[in-house]
Amino acid sequence: MAEEFRIAHISLDEETIIWRNADVEQERRVAIFDLIEENSFKPLRSVERGAKGPYRLHLAVQDGRLAMEIRDNDEQLLETLIIGLARFRRPIREYFAICDSYYQAIRKATPSEIETIDMARRGIHDHAAELLLERLDGKVETDFPTARRLFTLICVLHIKG
Repeated sequence: MAEEFRIAHISLDEETIIWRNADVEQERRVAIFDLIEENSFKPLRSVERGAKGPYRLHLAVQDGRLAMEIRDNDEQLLETLIIGLARFRRPIREYFAICDSYYQAIRKATPSEIETIDMARRGIHDHAAELLLERLDGKVETDFPTARRLFTLICVLHIKG
């Protein structure tokens, strides 16, 4: 039954992604791979209407809001969740800033400096995942690791050159 409540495929709106470098592309690939490998995702309204998973999820940013298009494995649209991103602006900005510091540190900092930056990065990421869980409450049942990976992908959608 748990196999039913999961994301089997995820895609990002390529038109939303304006720019990305090798580091960002790697983050995107890892987040998608990890998400597909292990996740928990139960869209409550769709399930109430009898929809079965696993699900296909498409993420896009439209008019400053996150659009989560949920389809079944036969590509039938089940629902589109629209989530305001105003509360995510600061965590996204902080996450970008700490990631820049982290990528620079990897190239020239000491291991202890890298570890300190990475701990801060994880803290920001964890806080944002908790925020996403709050925003999905009553709409999608998911777990913390899934929310964390989804936040990474939301960040990728916000990258500007």
